[in-house]
Amino acid sequence: MSEAIDIRRKRLLYLATYRGFKEADLLIGGFAKVALPEMDAGELDQFEALLKQNDRELYAWATNKAVAPANLEGTVLDKLRVFEIPRV
Repeated sequence: MSEAIDIRRKRLLYLATYRGFKEADLLIGGFAKVALPEMDAGELDQFEALLKQNDRELYAWATNKAVAPANLEGTVLDKLRVFEIPRV
């Protein structure tokens, strides 16, 4: 079971890191690197549902530029909204 979760986390990390434009890659991918190891199965489901959305819409929801649909609201999107990209 643990191996399946690890594989899922790796897949979600890849999907989060290669979104289609650099700002989304940095924000969503950076969030995934930090948050995925601590996510439980329910949070992984929430994150996966978010990653299935259009890149620009997801980025707008994460940066509070637009309101997300009610079915995508949850703890993961809340955490993504307050995530700050680490400065290099």
